[in-house]
Amino acid sequence: MKYIARWLLTLVIPALLATTALAEGYTEGKQYTALANPQPTGNPEKIEVVELFWYGCPHCYRLEPYIAEWRAGKADDVDFVQMPAIIGPPWELLAKAFYTAQFLGVQDKIHVALFDAIHKDKKTFKDEAAVEALFVAQGVSEQDFKKTFNSFAVSIKVNNAKLMTKRYALTGVPAIIVNGKYNTSGTLAGSNENIIKVVDYLVDQERQAMPDVVTATE
Repeated sequence: MKYIARWLLTLVIPALLATTALAEGYTEGKQYTALANPQPTGNPEKIEVVELFWYGCPHCYRLEPYIAEWRAGKADDVDFVQMPAIIGPPWELLAKAFYTAQFLGVQDKIHVALFDAIHKDKKTFKDEAAVEALFVAQGVSEQDFKKTFNSFAVSIKVNNAKLMTKRYALTGVPAIIVNGKYNTSGTLAGSNENIIKVVDYLVDQERQAMPDVVTATE
């Protein structure tokens, strides 16, 4: 009886998902686009979701609470990656700030502080000194900041972010890349709430396409 039930589920669940997708009306070219050149992901056994943002972008700032809530409840088979987009040279400074915070283990604290400083307190960050002042205010020593901010490791991360911005063919932010294949945004999805719904739909689509993992038993 259990085997019959499982067989029925394999038929019913895909049908339900397809019906839900149809009801939501998510269509390639409308609520999301397929990348012309799909990109490899960090772990092919997981579904990768990459958020590309810029600290100076008000739309990115307003999306952050939705991303934080989604991230807290995401499935275990999903890898979430935040990546600062670098569309032009002025974006590099705060991309370095992001990776500096990451290497120092204060990413969550600095991420929120930077967004708030720019969009709530109307502060500007035009040079390293301004960024350093924010880090110090958040409890990071000047020595740790300088050593990390100007490190080779941060430079590698920034160069990779610059490269991936080009490979994803980004023209604006925020953008969400699902499994190196699909791109959605507020412009495409229509709202921050819908961005999350489209991401979930694309994650489910990728999950169905992944080969079943067979667990060996003794």
